[in-house]
Amino acid sequence: MNHVFCARFFPLFCVCAALLAACATSDPAPVVHHSSGNGGGAAAAVPPAAAQPGYHIVRKGDTLYSIALEYGQDYREIAAWNYLTDPHHIVIGQNLRVLPSAANASAGGVNTAPVSGAPVVQQRSLESAPIAVSADASGNAIKREPRGDKEPYSDARYAALRNVSAPAAAGAASQSAPAVVAPPPPATAPAPPAAAAAPTTASAGGVVWAWPSGGKVIGGFAQNKGLEISGKAGDPVLAAADGRVVYTGDSLRGYGNLVIIKHNATYLTAYAHNRKILVKEEQSVTRGAKIAEMGNSESDVVKLHFEVRKQGAPVDPLEYLPKK
Repeated sequence: MNHVFCARFFPLFCVCAALLAACATSDPAPVVHHSSGNGGGAAAAVPPAAAQPGYHIVRKGDTLYSIALEYGQDYREIAAWNYLTDPHHIVIGQNLRVLPSAANASAGGVNTAPVSGAPVVQQRSLESAPIAVSADASGNAIKREPRGDKEPYSDARYAALRNVSAPAAAGAASQSAPAVVAPPPPATAPAPPAAAAAPTTASAGGVVWAWPSGGKVIGGFAQNKGLEISGKAGDPVLAAADGRVVYTGDSLRGYGNLVIIKHNATYLTAYAHNRKILVKEEQSVTRGAKIAEMGNSESDVVKLHFEVRKQGAPVDPLEYLPKK
């Protein structure tokens, strides 16, 4: 019985032993760790590399217009620096130059040569001037220059020619004539000092600033990155300083109909929520020029949202505008 059992089940024991030996000698399977926060086992996203100074890596939601506003540049210049033929076509992760290179920065400069001075006019008194002398037919010297002017006859002139002191004669005449004393002016109360008018402009950062609207400030910089100024639909929106229009349109979310003016390499201003835009891109404007009409585009009320940006960063406009 035992021999029959062993013969029947011995091959099965051999197969099990071989399987156990194979499991003991094979390498363990690799273990893959998955992040619990990425929804089902996808590998964790690698954070994008930091942009180099002067460059910007395009993020989700960026447009060339928003990038230009962020860095205080003209979007056309950024497009030119990066050889972009279509300003609407940028992709996430794209590395864009947003500040001019040294060559571009120097190309915009203007070389001025010193103005040569005007010719110097020499002045000499009549006494020191040389006298031209010539001779007549008999050889006698005749003075020809300087020539005297003819004067009308007068007693004082005649007395002077006879070596009589004209001042003495004039003094005697003044003694003989009674002096006329003018009466003193009537006493009047001093006028009150005039009240000092509030300045309409202020100079800061090489720019002369003025208010873009005469409305009341209803929102400050801390909450809005600029000023909220109230008004009625159609009220004029004015350029706060001389400059060049670098953007008009409604492509920046939250600003509505927007005008951006660049004043120099450091400062630009933004005017948002307009009802109507009255200027065009690349147009030069002067301080106080009407550039738009106040409205409520992308706003629940009629108002002007006004920003001052220094090298792209928002700064408090009240630090630049004249005091009201």
